[in-house]
Amino acid sequence: MIEIDIRSTKDLELIDVTRLISNKAKESFGELDGVLLCFVPHTTAAITINENADLDVRLDIEEFLKKCVPRGINYRHIEGNANAHIISTLIGSSVIVPVENSNLKLGRWQGIFFVEADGPRKRKILIKKL
Repeated sequence: MIEIDIRSTKDLELIDVTRLISNKAKESFGELDGVLLCFVPHTTAAITINENADLDVRLDIEEFLKKCVPRGINYRHIEGNANAHIISTLIGSSVIVPVENSNLKLGRWQGIFFVEADGPRKRKILIKKL
């Protein structure tokens, strides 16, 4: 298993980690056919696959999450980041990506995004070949 360090810069942001994951997997695992499990071991962050060809998609998702799960309303969680826990739950903590000839087999417009919901922070993504 390998770890990738991520540093977010905003309270809520989607960070394209496709190239980072691909490069680290090739470097660490060598020739690979199978699947990669990408897992985020945080309760206020997530990981997802979506379009990475148009920056506006990422910005639209960020704005949608801010509107649908706003910070600062009357949540019961006393730490003040209940919205981040909800976003993490809605998006999920893992993705599985097929790999063939050491290349991620994502769709033409797809990328892997780390979702920060309680930043800025230093985070991790764990990657395991299966």
